[in-house]
Amino acid sequence: MFRFENMTAMYLLLLIPLLGLVWYWAGKKRKSNIATFSNPLLFDRLQTNKTTLHVQFFWWLLAILLLIFALVNPQLGAKREKAKVENIDIMIALDISNSMNARDVSPSRLERAKKFITDLIQSRKGDQIGLIFFAGSAYLQMPLTSDYAAAEMFAKTANSNMAGTQGTAIGEAIDLAMRSVKEVNQRALIIISDGEDHDEDALNLAAKAKDADWTVLTVAVGTEEGGMVPAVVDGQETYKTDEDGNPVRSIVNQKLLEQIADEGNGKFYVLNMDENKIVDDMQVQLEKIQKRAVEIKSYTEFRSFYQYFLFGGIIILVFWFFIIKMKKLSNDQL
Repeated sequence: MFRFENMTAMYLLLLIPLLGLVWYWAGKKRKSNIATFSNPLLFDRLQTNKTTLHVQFFWWLLAILLLIFALVNPQLGAKREKAKVENIDIMIALDISNSMNARDVSPSRLERAKKFITDLIQSRKGDQIGLIFFAGSAYLQMPLTSDYAAAEMFAKTANSNMAGTQGTAIGEAIDLAMRSVKEVNQRALIIISDGEDHDEDALNLAAKAKDADWTVLTVAVGTEEGGMVPAVVDGQETYKTDEDGNPVRSIVNQKLLEQIADEGNGKFYVLNMDENKIVDDMQVQLEKIQKRAVEIKSYTEFRSFYQYFLFGGIIILVFWFFIIKMKKLSNDQL
């Protein structure tokens, strides 16, 4: 495995084209000054040194380039080790229906849920995490992965416009999670929703998930007082209305989400102001799940090659310093 230890030093490579521009400008200026203040014979003599100057500049640039690569420190993986780690598979199912845009929690139910998912992902180590988005139907947004940065990115980009049809198909999200993870080991499904579900299969599927060694945790987002659902009509933000023109108030269905957690051998949470406590308690619940051993391969030792670049850069600098000294002594003798 090849890598650069100090990628930040790569920005120093921008000096190379910058120095080239300065050199070009200085050459133009020098040529102009020589033409202005010297006679034709002296001008031709001075111009013959142009090739020498270009060669000197090339070697100076090469020296700088080598020193930059010495700072970057190219490395090659020299020792590869196998290790076994224990982890669990965690699927997170996020409700992205329009009702999740209600603002009875700040800044909105969906934004609050996304922040919670980010905090939860950052609290885990070594597990595989996948994402399911659902509204009127469910789809796999991201399969199981240990790339937490990608998981956070997908979670942060979630919005209601990504839903093909509206609704809250929690049962379909549970079924999709079970179909998406084939490994025979205990797994966790975390459902984050306002619970506005009219799917009678949700409880049956939660029980089915339990029988398949899943632990189903549910997180309710929203208040019992509820909130109006934002909508855009003719470019203007307003609120969703019913057939009589009255604003629709979305109320969180805590009872359903609690029942799903009970059927799924999990635990029910309400996403309130103290999100850290929920994350901490969820860690306890996840640690109860039997983990599986997974073999991973990683490089534990890297061989550095900076010394070769450093040596080359120093040799060039010393060589040109010696040449300049010799020329100066020669000129002094003349």
